[in-house]
Amino acid sequence: MRYFVTLAYDGTNFHGWQIQPNSHSVQEEMERSLGVLLQQEVKIVAAGRTDTGVHAKKMVAHFDCEKQIIDTDNFVLRWNSLLPKDIAVFSLTQVSDDLHARFSALSRKYEYHISCTKNPFLENYSARFGKLDFEKMDKVAKRLFDYTDFTSFCKIHTDALTRDCTIMQAYWEKRGDVWVFTIEANRFLRNMVRAVVGTLVAVGRGRLSEEDFCKIIEAKNRGAAGTSAPAKGLFLVDVTYPKDVFCKE
Repeated sequence: MRYFVTLAYDGTNFHGWQIQPNSHSVQEEMERSLGVLLQQEVKIVAAGRTDTGVHAKKMVAHFDCEKQIIDTDNFVLRWNSLLPKDIAVFSLTQVSDDLHARFSALSRKYEYHISCTKNPFLENYSARFGKLDFEKMDKVAKRLFDYTDFTSFCKIHTDALTRDCTIMQAYWEKRGDVWVFTIEANRFLRNMVRAVVGTLVAVGRGRLSEEDFCKIIEAKNRGAAGTSAPAKGLFLVDVTYPKDVFCKE
């Protein structure tokens, strides 16, 4: 039996999603608690791997187990009781065995938050860069639609077979005291969003022009782009799938 789980987590105290030696990860906590409930070793596959300190308002993952979980609502309640306070499971849905949390996803959407004023309640969930020209940053961000190869925004030494991504949304908007960059694509490279934001911040500071931004993408060289923005401002906010694939057995 295959199940999809939707969850959220505060990434502050985690070394990302993926299990790593001698590091605290979200996947480790999910598999440990699920193993207790099912009384068997279970592997969980996520729609993507968030890095150290990155948050998720909505992550989707799947796991397989031998027995059918009849009362999924009660199972979610019990699962949450075993998880730390910075991870929450929202729902559990039985799906067809050929559905894959990562490979069946149509798109992922991220948000990056930049606070305009000092606020202790935003400290762990946004970054501050001083005065920025967000109107210019929004205009230049639209140039992402003109490209598919984002090698310049990809962390080096990754196992990605291709550096091509299709950008579906890319825009800045103000929400109260926070400016939010929303970006959606069919896939993302490792560290890509933070590298894009870091380069757009250089645009907002007047250090790069729109032409410079395009030349950086065309260079296909990570060294040409700006410094990655801090992890704490980044949130995975949505993962989309074909509407007809969530079919319970």
